[in-house]
Amino acid sequence: MRESHTVQKSIFDFYSQHEFSTHLEKMSRLLDEYPTIIPLIENDLIDEDCQMVGRKGLSVESVLRCLLLKKISGASYDKLAFHLSDSSSFRAFARIDNKASPGKSALQANIRRITPQTLQAVFEVLSTKEFKAGNLRLDALRIDSTVVKSNIAPPLDSQLLNDGVRVLSRYLAKCNDRAGVKIRFKDYRKIARSLSAQIFYSRKKTEKIDLYGSLLPIVKQVIKQVDRATTRVRLHAASAEAQVWLEEIEHYCELTKKVIHQTEQRVINEVKVPSSEKIVSLFEPHTDIIIKGSRDVDYGHKINLASDQRGIITGLMIEEGNPSDVERYLPMLQEHEALYGCLPGAVVADGGYASQDNVVEGRALGIQRVVFHKKRGITLRAMGVQEKTYEKLKNFRAGIEGNISELKRVFGAGKALWKGHDGFMADVWASVISYNLVRLVRLNPG
Repeated sequence: MRESHTVQKSIFDFYSQHEFSTHLEKMSRLLDEYPTIIPLIENDLIDEDCQMVGRKGLSVESVLRCLLLKKISGASYDKLAFHLSDSSSFRAFARIDNKASPGKSALQANIRRITPQTLQAVFEVLSTKEFKAGNLRLDALRIDSTVVKSNIAPPLDSQLLNDGVRVLSRYLAKCNDRAGVKIRFKDYRKIARSLSAQIFYSRKKTEKIDLYGSLLPIVKQVIKQVDRATTRVRLHAASAEAQVWLEEIEHYCELTKKVIHQTEQRVINEVKVPSSEKIVSLFEPHTDIIIKGSRDVDYGHKINLASDQRGIITGLMIEEGNPSDVERYLPMLQEHEALYGCLPGAVVADGGYASQDNVVEGRALGIQRVVFHKKRGITLRAMGVQEKTYEKLKNFRAGIEGNISELKRVFGAGKALWKGHDGFMADVWASVISYNLVRLVRLNPG
């Protein structure tokens, strides 16, 4: 049975005199001011059919606090488990009983159950209450976008094909253990790995095409073996474990087929494949290809975010695909109005958001000064500012670059390490919540 709160603090819980420990103690008091966030997380962590007897495990409150500790300290699950067993300050903040010592597997299993939708709700509760308390200053707002990378290697068609052969062959090898059906298949993993390496090190285009001509038939042969295996499993196995095996192998089989198609189009037929249709990872297929102008190519998801005068993140949108900044300007404003019930008097955004339509529609919403870092032919009069005010707002906008840098470097938003699309989004929301809590404590030292 899991409890919502740690019922009683231990007399042995104490914070050391270190600066970081003092910081944690202040954050703990801040969290106590928001008891309504615990019921939000209960739905993810407490099952409806949970028995009222048995071990209690980590409380809902402790799981949330362990998540924050992981983000604030930048520790792995293994290091977090060590700190929770070794540090009185960590234990006091997490409110873990002195006799308990959660391991890395227990921490990961509990923390990863919190959904991104729940974390977004937690962010909204914290933000709106801080706004009502006067700790968020929305007189002026700054908006920018950045990319959070997925935890994948730079994609290569040859490596993706090799990944398909490797993963599908592994499922075929475990068919008897998991689905209860023994099948015979030819293992192409070694030759696929060799061909993939040769393609990687090859420098001549004709040589690469010839090697792909050898690799693609092998991958297609593995697909045929998978089709035969899944047909047999459907006929001879009906267990729940067999159904899970079928769903998993068919998932990777469909992705591998898409990789085969895009490889034939790009390499053999020399036809461009749209970025939105490309597969860049079998393990994180949700990953988008983000092209920033003509400069860099990133693999992950674009996020649009806004911060106030004190650097607190007031809004966040995790995007699908690679929408232009111009398209996401008004949705960011509408998101703010829906969350806080008002709009700022001045909004300054990066030059990528600049357009005459955004100026007109922003002013129509009631924003007095709609400013962009680059004018792009828009007059100061249309923006609603004079030259001096324009320069001040431009300097104000530059501060969000530091906010984004800290969010990425200190709180792990540079690359989302949690698996899956929901894991990616949960990782980002957890980083933003942790960032805001740290900044609130830093700005309110009392």
